[in-house]
Amino acid sequence: MQSPVPLNALFAILPEIILGIAACAIFVWEPFVPKEKRDKIAYFSLVALILSGLSLFLFCGKNISAFSGMIVIDAYAIAFKALLILSSIFVVLMSFQYVKTERIHLGEYYGLILFATIGMMFLPSASDLLSFYLSLELMSMAFYVLTAFMRKDEKSLEAGVKYFLTGIFTSGLILYGIAFIYGMTGTTHLGAIRATLSSIGNPDTVANPALVFAMILLIAGFGFKIASVPFQMWAPDVYEGSPTTITAFLSVGSKIAAFSVMGRVFIFGLSSHYDDWQPILWIIAAVTMTWGNIAALVQTNFKRLLAYSSIGHSGYFLIGLITNSESGLSAIFVHSVAYLFMTLGAFIMILLVCKEGSRGDQISDLRGLGRSHPAIGIAFVLFALSLIGIPPTAGFIGKLLLFGAAIEGQFYYLAVIGVLNSVISLYYYFKVATIMFMEEPPKETVLSFSIPMKIGLWAMAAGTLVIGLYPEPIIRVALHSVKVLF
Repeated sequence: MQSPVPLNALFAILPEIILGIAACAIFVWEPFVPKEKRDKIAYFSLVALILSGLSLFLFCGKNISAFSGMIVIDAYAIAFKALLILSSIFVVLMSFQYVKTERIHLGEYYGLILFATIGMMFLPSASDLLSFYLSLELMSMAFYVLTAFMRKDEKSLEAGVKYFLTGIFTSGLILYGIAFIYGMTGTTHLGAIRATLSSIGNPDTVANPALVFAMILLIAGFGFKIASVPFQMWAPDVYEGSPTTITAFLSVGSKIAAFSVMGRVFIFGLSSHYDDWQPILWIIAAVTMTWGNIAALVQTNFKRLLAYSSIGHSGYFLIGLITNSESGLSAIFVHSVAYLFMTLGAFIMILLVCKEGSRGDQISDLRGLGRSHPAIGIAFVLFALSLIGIPPTAGFIGKLLLFGAAIEGQFYYLAVIGVLNSVISLYYYFKVATIMFMEEPPKETVLSFSIPMKIGLWAMAAGTLVIGLYPEPIIRVALHSVKVLF
């Protein structure tokens, strides 16, 4: 009897199948695991993520199209999939101690992380607007639950409701945009959309109103997912209320996944009408960078500060898209790698001071941490330097490539705005560093420092420094991976 799904199609999604089987196994296994032994589920999740990551090597050098062209496995998809798996591994490492402290040590927590990872991994592979939408919804539904996972915490429940409401509104906008594009082209496949739109009119003529409206809807939908202005209103409250590990995962994983699929949709699918969407993204990028960094100046809650920092970084990422070039898209990948290490590292500072009865998310909770634990203080300074974009850190390399791509594409004003905003961020990051090193620590400084968290922290610090000192391998991978879109 012939299988309803060809084996080569199943092979194309092997990394996701591994995670799907593991996630289902966790939901079945969890009721039979005693609460004090639920670390086994976390280790099981780590093994599943590592196996999924190793399976990506089977696709190196290949270009596979599956499910009637809805999923494509190429160098671009593989590079971003590997990065997203790495972010999930770090989040699981960060979670070992945190879930015990917050009393959310439940197996489904790890199962939902795996389901969110599956959705994120499908996004860079999506070569059809329908597969993109389904992947986005799978990722989002897992995050709706995870943001409200602290069921006895009012802020967490509020975060879950706000993220859910904005999420379903976003889904509606994206679906309307897809419907308009389908109505114009008769297809949802990005390759066919590219070919059809190239034959519809001349870029020098008046823009097609229906197409421009479709682009605006898609940009608005993506804007909510990446928290760009004016669609960023949900981010500070959701970041503050969610469990800290999920805030970190949302800030890093979902943002990187969203930008990976934006590369396929705009630079590949809608490239023939670049002049229609480029001015919109230019304005959004400039305002997003500025608003994110200025709003961060007055924050006293560290998670809200990182939320506004994340908004600012969305503006930096958009520069790479606006350039519509190999150098710009490769800069997005390099900055994604840097952003992963430095942002997750910053969030670990909150986890270290989190204890029962205190979420540890106020900037004042970090008082004297650099004096009582100098190595941890130095690690935070390294992450802060990278987030600002100061050498020799990974963040400097990412911003250098993004701003360099902007100058190469003659977007001089955008590059200047980016540099000025990086200077502004110097103030609020070093305000935190000042509190860590200049103020007296509390009499009893007990850190929630498990072995997995130590591994995660020092791996992030090493990645931030090593990429800053020797970025060539990452840059080579980035340039190779983006060529398939051009």
